[in-house]
Amino acid sequence: MEDAIAVRDLVVDRGGRRVLHGLSAVVPRGAVTGLLGPSGSGKTTLMRAVVGVQVVTAGTVTVLGRPAGSPELRHRVGYLTQAPSVYADLTVRENARYFAALHGRGRADADRAVADVGLARAAGQLVGTLSGGQRSRASLACALVAEPELVVLDEPTVGQDPVLRADLWAQFHAMAARGTTLLVSSHVMDEAARCDRLLLIREGRLIADDSPAAVRAAAGVDDLDEAFLRLIRAHQADQEDPS
Repeated sequence: MEDAIAVRDLVVDRGGRRVLHGLSAVVPRGAVTGLLGPSGSGKTTLMRAVVGVQVVTAGTVTVLGRPAGSPELRHRVGYLTQAPSVYADLTVRENARYFAALHGRGRADADRAVADVGLARAAGQLVGTLSGGQRSRASLACALVAEPELVVLDEPTVGQDPVLRADLWAQFHAMAARGTTLLVSSHVMDEAARCDRLLLIREGRLIADDSPAAVRAAAGVDDLDEAFLRLIRAHQADQEDPS
C-alpha cells in the first residue's frame, strides 16, 4: 500500500523568500504523524501544499495516490487551518450541518462531530460568541464531519486546556486505529511524544523523519526538547561544513 502522502524535492517560494528548500518526506497511512518545528519553520506552507492550495516552485506532492489538489480528493481530505474556518453568524450545529451537507452527509453525522470535539453543550451557540479555543474546535468538527481518509490539522490544540488537549489526542489516535491518516502540526514539543511518527523541520528543511523513540535515540537523550535542539545543532554544523 502506498503512503498517504509523498513529498518529493518540494520547493516553495512566498513573498520573494524561499520557504521550503527541496523537502522530501512521506506520511504513512493509518497513523498520527506530527509535523513539529518552531513558528515560521514552514509547517503551514507544507500543509497547504499537501491539501493543494499552495503554489509550488518545484517538486511534487502526492496525496492518497493522486496529485495534491486533485478534484477527487475533495471528499477524502479534511483540513483544519490555524484560523477558525467557520461562520460567526451561525451556531456550532448549523456550521457542522452546513459542511456535512456539502459532503452529502446528514444531520446525525454533524451532531456526532460536534459531540466528538466536546461542543455538545455549546451546539446552539453562535460561533461569534465562543472563545478562541471553542471556535477552533468548531472548525475541527467541520473538518471531521465527512470522516475523511486523511486529516490535515494545523495546530489543532492551540488555546485548549490540558484536559481538552488530552481528549483531542485520544480522539486522533482512535481515528488512526480505524484507519484514518492524520498529519498534525505543532510548535509545542511535548506533543511530539503523542505522535506515532515525527517530521521535524526548521527553516524549511527536514531535520528528522522517524518515530519519537528513534529521534531520542539518534540524539542520545530521553527528552524530546533536548533531542530536537541537538538535531538542530548537528544540522547547522553540517550546513556550515558540508565536507
